[in-house]
Amino acid sequence: MKSIAHVAPATVDIHATPKARSRNVSLDRARTFLTLVVLLHHAVIPYTYFGHTDPTSWIGFDCVVLATDSFFMAMFFFLSGLFVWPGLGHKPWLIFLRDRLLRLGLPFAICAVTVIPLAYYAIALRATPGLTFSEFWWKTVTVGPWPSGPVWFVWVLMCFDVTASLLYRVSSKLLDPINRLSLKGFERPSKFWLFLVVASAIVYIPMLVYYGQNYWFEFGPFSVQASRVLLYAAYFFIGAGIGVANFEDGLLSAHGRLTERRWFWTTITLIPYALMWVMIYIKREIIGNPDPLPSWYLAIYGAFFVLFSASILFAILAYFLQSKSPGPTLLDRMQGDAYGIFLVHYPIVLWLQYWLFDFELPAIAKAAIAFFATVVLSWAVTAALRKIPGAKHVL
Repeated sequence: MKSIAHVAPATVDIHATPKARSRNVSLDRARTFLTLVVLLHHAVIPYTYFGHTDPTSWIGFDCVVLATDSFFMAMFFFLSGLFVWPGLGHKPWLIFLRDRLLRLGLPFAICAVTVIPLAYYAIALRATPGLTFSEFWWKTVTVGPWPSGPVWFVWVLMCFDVTASLLYRVSSKLLDPINRLSLKGFERPSKFWLFLVVASAIVYIPMLVYYGQNYWFEFGPFSVQASRVLLYAAYFFIGAGIGVANFEDGLLSAHGRLTERRWFWTTITLIPYALMWVMIYIKREIIGNPDPLPSWYLAIYGAFFVLFSASILFAILAYFLQSKSPGPTLLDRMQGDAYGIFLVHYPIVLWLQYWLFDFELPAIAKAAIAFFATVVLSWAVTAALRKIPGAKHVL
């Protein structure tokens, strides 16, 4: 069941923008959209070849999972980094760290001992019907394994934030080269795309070849996918470099060339995506799913992975940056609850899948029920929690 547990999580903590800056509606909508994509990702995993923990499956969901797993965690870290450097410039260092602990550390600690055991109990109960929750919870926190599910993202993001705060104290100009490249990206986004691809390949492909696709660094509830940890760090700090610039003058300007060529980036995205499927076919049908996979296979697959991740990042950002909808859209209405939806959705989706397991329904029907019910219930739970005094400072 680990493939379900550790697949990319969902919401990013970039709500705490400096008060001196106005909100960027396009980026708000992009991150809320990604939150919904994460809920969809977790809703369909049991009905795929990858997860297939339900009697039914549909190949279309394999297409969804391959796409989402190959980009959205990197994109969440990228979006998270955008406002870190300006935030460090507007807040005293200790205040910044206090806010990160409140916004990230506290939710992670609470979720690790409540939300996540409740989610995994649904999986354990399927294997051991007579198991009580108290027995499962005690074994989880004392003996293990103690998976973190999708909230691993929260503690890793906190580590990146702390690292950024230390680097900022060394020099506030450390990310200026990325800043200048972002400004050039107003007219030539392809240059920044190439930089993102090269940087991603340098930090990701060697880690993938060495650790493989499935190895995780784990210590209690603290876990992160070994091959991707440096990739996530690269996206985070590249995002932070862009955030040094005025958005209206750089790569993420609503009036730049990125938005003018959104269909180009969408087309470019399809090429490495198709090539990843070619590599999956080679793995399954030609070389017979060896374990471990050959280094040459991992290197080639990793190259297509970073190309896809960078391209779809540009395609999604181009779409939302050029969007002229005045709002409020559904994404706008959900924006304030997006972080909470991410934190609470996992036990909801797993228990819905547990309940649907014995129903003789097509995979599409089960996934649709799981997805829409998860959205509604997670949103309702978050709205209720945010009414608790002080909760809005965390959620």
